[in-house]
Amino acid sequence: MLAPGSKMPDFILEDQHGNLFDSAAPRNNHLVIFFYPKDYTPGCTAQVCGFRDEYEEFQSEGADLIGISGDSTKSHQRFSKTFGLPFPLLSDPQRKVHRLFGVGKQLFGLVSKRVTFVVDANNTILMAHEDPRPGSHIRKALKLLLD
Repeated sequence: MLAPGSKMPDFILEDQHGNLFDSAAPRNNHLVIFFYPKDYTPGCTAQVCGFRDEYEEFQSEGADLIGISGDSTKSHQRFSKTFGLPFPLLSDPQRKVHRLFGVGKQLFGLVSKRVTFVVDANNTILMAHEDPRPGSHIRKALKLLLD
């Protein structure tokens, strides 16, 4: 897994609306990238909705949010609409970006690990947090941004 101080790798993925997200595009904000295993599962729904519920706080701290899983853009579109998500969900079905970030699998290699990265405007990783508990990701990322 990429460690703090590492440069975020360049990647391009499609979001739930068919827009391409390019990590190399210039931006002024921090970026919170959270990898989660699967749309509509209880833990992932709790995690994604937790980020949704704190979205304005992240925005006020100058951070954009992006979720990434191996689900299809169609699944992301339904999931996003169902839960009113104000941020992009990127589709990585071949797990190429998962591998770039060193996000492995768990449960006998069946599902992706739950990992969150906070990246500054210069694409330097400030935080890498791996924890199966969904709520810890929101707390850790916000704490870093608030400090």
